[in-house]
Amino acid sequence: MPRTKLKASSTRLTTPNKKFDYSLDYPNLNLREHPELYRVGVGEQGVLLVEPYKSEILPLWRFKDPETARESSEQIHTLFLKYLADHDFVGADMARKFLQMGYTRARRYANHRSGRKYDPKTGEVLPLETDPVKAEAAEIFKKVWHTARDHLEYQALLKDHKNRYG
Repeated sequence: MPRTKLKASSTRLTTPNKKFDYSLDYPNLNLREHPELYRVGVGEQGVLLVEPYKSEILPLWRFKDPETARESSEQIHTLFLKYLADHDFVGADMARKFLQMGYTRARRYANHRSGRKYDPKTGEVLPLETDPVKAEAAEIFKKVWHTARDHLEYQALLKDHKNRYG
């Protein structure tokens, strides 16, 4: 069965691909109402697409220094726990992805002041410029991300979602 782009008014609500489906009409799709369309994908896939979660979590996501990272990661983790309490796997997974992205982005800026890993002209990896402040912010996010990722209820919901929807 071929994948189709889902419109908000569509009654067709299946997506056979088990990978994150970038073909869906995310700006007009509420995945809280249609969790069956959500695919976990790999890593942070879809983190800036899936609504209404992107709009709920993105304003909390900050990593400029350890204090900001600590506050941000705690707020996102609180949302993660709320989503779990509501048995909202998609929300919990999106919160987990934002925590993971907090780690990866802070780590990138810890390694490269500009945030660019590759030279735009040559494509070669730029030299490391270690920023200990960003590195500490990254570690804060990493700990909270791993706490969320390893949460037993999250793991159970993840398994159930994959068994039900792929």
